[in-house]
Amino acid sequence: MKSLLSRRGTLLDNAPSFLLRQKANAPVRFAAQNQSDEQESSENPAAVATASPATRVTPLRPIGASTPSATHALQAAQIAEVEWLIQQSSLAVFRTFQSFAYSASLLFYPRDLTYYAVLYHEDAVWRVLKAGDIDAAEPAFRHFVEQAGRLAEAELRRAHLQAQNEQFARLIAESEAQVERSRVDLQRGSMQDQEVALRQQEVRKDLAQLEARRVAAQAQLNKLQRQMHQLTATSNETVPHLPSGR
Repeated sequence: MKSLLSRRGTLLDNAPSFLLRQKANAPVRFAAQNQSDEQESSENPAAVATASPATRVTPLRPIGASTPSATHALQAAQIAEVEWLIQQSSLAVFRTFQSFAYSASLLFYPRDLTYYAVLYHEDAVWRVLKAGDIDAAEPAFRHFVEQAGRLAEAELRRAHLQAQNEQFARLIAESEAQVERSRVDLQRGSMQDQEVALRQQEVRKDLAQLEARRVAAQAQLNKLQRQMHQLTATSNETVPHLPSGR
């Protein structure tokens, strides 16, 4: 009997850690054997092993251990949890992406070795996924980056169209200013043309008057010159012809 108990104690002491252990304060109980059984067991140990079936132990995981799927699996996280960690400055930023009002971040909480993939809208936490492994967290971050990019496409298009409209407005204003300047130039040119035409007309009129006065003065001068010539000739006729002093 003592040898049987010692054999069972040895087996329990050498059992793997993943086997189910009984509580420390629970006594180990075995079925009582009668005298005939003891005698039979002493005479034939193999018969005892056959007659007494071994207790079946169900293997379990050790306390605190978890499977890779449970540790590394991606799961949803509460927004308040991440907001509190951000307020406490407990998160390290591994990745970040921003496009207009949408952004995504891959954050790490060193204390719990936990990764957070966060999607923001207007700098407010919108969606959060967490994982215990970077290989599970990075695809979630890339998913949020793609989602932020898709959501920002309309704003990107709006900003582009707004810039184009502003450019067209500037070009229209500049073109209108050029048209106005050209119109003013044409008006001023027309006015100048009219002034020049009037000036030319006045000059031509003055020229005609001056020319008429010149012709009249020339005619009067010629007449006076002829009269002077006649008077000179008449005066010369009264001069006597005197012989020379030789």
